[in-house]
Amino acid sequence: MCGRVYIKTSLEELVRNFAFAERGAIDALGNRFPRYNGAPTLDYPIIIRDVVREPDIMGPVFASARWGLMPAWMKPGGRPPPINARCEGISTNGLFRSTYRSRRCLVPINGFFEWKDIFGTGKNKQPYAIAMADGSPFALAGIWETRRENDIEIRSFAIVTCEPNEMMAQIHDRMPVILHREDYERWLSPEPDPTDLMKPFPAELMTMWPIGRNVGSPKNDTADIIDPIDPDPEPTLI
Repeated sequence: MCGRVYIKTSLEELVRNFAFAERGAIDALGNRFPRYNGAPTLDYPIIIRDVVREPDIMGPVFASARWGLMPAWMKPGGRPPPINARCEGISTNGLFRSTYRSRRCLVPINGFFEWKDIFGTGKNKQPYAIAMADGSPFALAGIWETRRENDIEIRSFAIVTCEPNEMMAQIHDRMPVILHREDYERWLSPEPDPTDLMKPFPAELMTMWPIGRNVGSPKNDTADIIDPIDPDPEPTLI
């Protein structure tokens, strides 16, 4: 799964790094970034396909969305909104099917976090930060929805996940779908089922490093969250 991300730049710099997209209505997000320990339920800049020039010129545009997919038909107060959508069966799963076919998005970030379950018991987990080897920002594949709450339109999203690459498999059995820049346009396009894009990103283009366990609380949101540490050696089980 993918349950935590980080954006280590200002909103303005993030927009410049994805300059192919129109700015859109994201000014309200301006003072919330950098965000070094981004959790679900918070609002993030995403890139969707929408009207960029009237009357009907469509293109990529930044928009604000809450992490945790809430379709219009989902009743508030029930089960938590899904933050991830497995690529296997996404085109047939009733929760994601129509969203995947017509409302895909890009989720621009600088990195994400994952936890290695050292003993397989869930009681001793070492967190890792994962990013591009060259330090560049990148985009995760997502899907988005809108609903009205108290006469206000709320946009929400989930991140698509896939099998891990060789690097990620060392710490977890899933990873988010990371898109190559040349595939951004296609992922945002009206094409109903770009199945072949939902695959592990090449491990040789990525890097990961152990970080401190204070990342476990979203209240800890400072730049040192992503500092590398020397983890405790993993004991050998006899």
